[in-house]
Amino acid sequence: MENQAGMMLGHIGLSGLSQEDVGDPINMRKHQNMGQPQQDIGDILQQIMTMTDESLDEAQARKHALNCHRMKPALFSVLCEMKEKMALGIRGIQEEDGPDPQILRLDNMLLAEGVAGLEKGGASAAAAAVALAAGGSPNDGSLQHEEYREKLAQIRQMYHSELEKYEQACNEFTDHVMNLLREQSRTRPVSPKEIERMVGIIHRKFNTIQMQLKQSTCEAVMILRSRFLDARRKRRNFSKQAAEVLNEYFYSNLANPYPSEEAKEELAKKCSITVSQVSNWFGNKRIRPAKGTPQPLQTLEDTRHHVTLLTAGYEGIPEVTLSSPCCLHVSDVRQD
Repeated sequence: MENQAGMMLGHIGLSGLSQEDVGDPINMRKHQNMGQPQQDIGDILQQIMTMTDESLDEAQARKHALNCHRMKPALFSVLCEMKEKMALGIRGIQEEDGPDPQILRLDNMLLAEGVAGLEKGGASAAAAAVALAAGGSPNDGSLQHEEYREKLAQIRQMYHSELEKYEQACNEFTDHVMNLLREQSRTRPVSPKEIERMVGIIHRKFNTIQMQLKQSTCEAVMILRSRFLDARRKRRNFSKQAAEVLNEYFYSNLANPYPSEEAKEELAKKCSITVSQVSNWFGNKRIRPAKGTPQPLQTLEDTRHHVTLLTAGYEGIPEVTLSSPCCLHVSDVRQD
């Protein structure tokens, strides 16, 4: 009997009861009630830790049971205290505010090129600007001009399609996170300011994707613009018919190859070019022969040299025709 009593006393002592409490049922019940909250909080924490390994249905049932638990307010109070202590250390962190300057720069570039913004002649205006930069007319209606507008419209359509997908994915993910945080706010303290901060973090992450999309679109527009300008520069030579008209006037007035303004306007109308282009053509044409033209003709040698210069300038004339009767006569005179 004494051994059994000693074992009971030892067991009760391990439980935190003193020997004076032995045999007192009131003190024993009070001690059990004091240990019950600690055991309940431990069970709640254990349930929270194991929720990630459960299925969705099991997690929903567990979450409902947790919200209905009688010790849930105590757990929420403890989490609030812990969060307040942690917030003191990170309160000085400043969040990034304001739009990204690089995105603003890309937006301005896309707007200027007629890719971003409303479709109120944006692509047409951009194509006309490129045509003017290439030395052409915005109303020329050329095949290349139409091709540029078609390519630019394709880039615009692709850009808006991808941008719509990006915005949809960003909005869906943001809504999901906001709903998740609101649901978690029933168990742990989550303030509206924290939800707003998390939304800002998500948008900054997605802005990286948006920046890549806009950067690649700007590069595509610049490549298209460069190719179009290069092609326009290669096509700046006049048509064969226009060259024939200008050459005919030049050699017909070789003694005074300076057409008047009226003549320039008439030539421009015949060649379907501008008056300034006619002036530039005559200026370049006068410079080219001047580099190899000798002094005013004085001898038969100068005459033959001049005829050679004139005939050598015509393309497509067979080499045999260069030996014209006039040239033969000149040779005969020299031999005599």
